[in-house]
Amino acid sequence: MSDTSSDAPPPPVVDPNAIREIATGVFVICDHRVPLVPNIGIILGSHTALVVDTGMGPGNGKKVLEAAKRIAGQRPLVLTLTHFHPEHGFGAQAFKGAAKIHYNRSQRDELTAKGEGYIGMFKTFGPHIAAALEGTELVQPDEVYEGTSSSIDLGDRTVELRTWGLAHTAGDQIVWLPQERILFTGDLAEERMFPIFPWFPPDDAHIDGARWAQILTALVSWNPAIVVPGHGDIGGVEVIVAVRDYMLDLSKRVAAERTTGKNADAIVASLAPKIRADHPDWSAPEWIDFAIKYYASLN
Repeated sequence: MSDTSSDAPPPPVVDPNAIREIATGVFVICDHRVPLVPNIGIILGSHTALVVDTGMGPGNGKKVLEAAKRIAGQRPLVLTLTHFHPEHGFGAQAFKGAAKIHYNRSQRDELTAKGEGYIGMFKTFGPHIAAALEGTELVQPDEVYEGTSSSIDLGDRTVELRTWGLAHTAGDQIVWLPQERILFTGDLAEERMFPIFPWFPPDDAHIDGARWAQILTALVSWNPAIVVPGHGDIGGVEVIVAVRDYMLDLSKRVAAERTTGKNADAIVASLAPKIRADHPDWSAPEWIDFAIKYYASLN
């Protein structure tokens, strides 16, 4: 089917006018549920503003930077990412020199190791995506933090960054506002969307589903009042619970299928339609097969 078909996905374009203030001084550029567009945060303190994610490619990054400057006024900007994937962070070049870029070490290292390969892979996903990535330059952060956490003082508001190691990626990072109990999950959780399992062996098979589910359980225990998922509608803790429960259920069902001697393709054929039927209102069903093949690969 050609890209001009009505069934073709829309271009992955961030809408800078889709800004919602979810708490005083906490803004989200909402994704409109457009594929490969993330929810983007802009968080104000009294003297500094934090931007969370950039969208895909230099055009989107420029739009996000302009929106952040408009909202932040004279406050200096800090940029951080939830993880290195193109739709979340490959607009960072627009921020270089205009903001202080702050990542965890695993994010930085994964970007260095895999970034160019992901540009090439994503460009094969269609002309709209290739166009969005045209001219993308991968830039290094200005600051890298070691260990599992970092705090950023924005002035009268401290934002906590936390990472747990390999899960959806090697450097998944949540952004947590403890006073307001607002949580930005990145792609550790989507809302009414099948979790994105970047299972692309042999090129990239760097996932830990068990730790991913454990992280989600930990985040549930924080009892966030507002959850901003990587993609999908803003909600509450039920967003995280739904993803965690899906992953735990799927891992058990795949393990049961493996005991019958089926290979990964046979498990996909028998199980994927049932999983889709269980979640009729979830989008991105293409990720079901990737998740099944991941769990089928485990010893």
